[in-house]
Amino acid sequence: MPPVVIEVNKAADVRDVVHRAVQALVEGQLVVFPTETVYGVAASALSESGVNRLLELKSRSANHPMTLSIRSAEDAFDYVPQIPPLGRRLARRCWPGPITLVMEDNHPDSLLQRLPAVVQQVVCPEGSVGLRVPAHQMLLDVMDLLAGPVLLTSANRPGGEPANSAPEAVEALGDDVHLVIDDGPARFGQASSVVKVQKSGLEILRPGVLNEEALKRLSAFIAVVVCTGNTCRSPMGEALLKKRLAAKVGCTVEELDDRGVIVMSAGVAAMPGARASAESVDVMNSMDIDINDHASQPVTDRLVRHADLIFTMTSGHRAALLNHWPEAGNRTHLLCKEGRDVSDPIGGPLALYRKCAEQIDAAIEQRVADIDLDQLP
Repeated sequence: MPPVVIEVNKAADVRDVVHRAVQALVEGQLVVFPTETVYGVAASALSESGVNRLLELKSRSANHPMTLSIRSAEDAFDYVPQIPPLGRRLARRCWPGPITLVMEDNHPDSLLQRLPAVVQQVVCPEGSVGLRVPAHQMLLDVMDLLAGPVLLTSANRPGGEPANSAPEAVEALGDDVHLVIDDGPARFGQASSVVKVQKSGLEILRPGVLNEEALKRLSAFIAVVVCTGNTCRSPMGEALLKKRLAAKVGCTVEELDDRGVIVMSAGVAAMPGARASAESVDVMNSMDIDINDHASQPVTDRLVRHADLIFTMTSGHRAALLNHWPEAGNRTHLLCKEGRDVSDPIGGPLALYRKCAEQIDAAIEQRVADIDLDQLP
């Protein structure tokens, strides 16, 4: 029987489309979904019959790994409880998105242990598992209603070109799938990048939407120093943190970016593009640090999501950030470990700025001592 094709933009209620897809997967059927990369064909990871259908369709043995599609970066910890820092970084920055992360999985608490034996063999045949969070709302909505993840692979026959549209998927797979969700051409029309994550770094197993340069940038360690207006305290903090981290890594400040370490600053109430205060510039000059090129920026969602460490000058700044981004709590710290605030020197004499800079530098020295070099690329 030919597959049922549903055009999303013509559906009276998208929720009905979601429910039909969920029902088909639960019943062990194969469903073709749009993703941001190419169209994929999915089976419920809890359905042995569905997984066996998928293996037959793709002419694969159980020893040929398939990707496990999950709902969010947070869900990844259920399957790989001990994700390396690099893996956590890429998941937080890239998901939902066009990247598949392959990581070792031999942890006894992994939810993989609760999947059917054939599924465990398919997704983790050699001690590692490939995880992905596709950036398409239809598939994410379907997974929200499923009890478990789905196996997702490109909607094509062995040796065929990936399908970039629903008609291409129907032509390639025909009667072997039950339902096809048509949401127009795939955004990228290119496969996801497959990256193996190890403690020592990453290995690109399959180039895709994200090239090597983009992956290098996305895997960088990012630290952000935050104050109010990003013109006094945090610009000095940024410069001093760069100096301390460069010494720890064993390079010059100018080489930090190439070593995969990025330091920035921002303000919770900053206007974009303002220069550092004259007093801050003078104090940094006296320490042989040039911040003349500083341009202020506000704290943004992207900045918080990408940051590995966020240091705030006051407890008020930290509270303001966590009010908007509570998920960043374990990455956001008051700069002074003993719990003291770094007061704003704005409007005060140069001596007050100098005292402020000394307090910031002493706090940064303590913080940098605590940073594990294994966190760095």
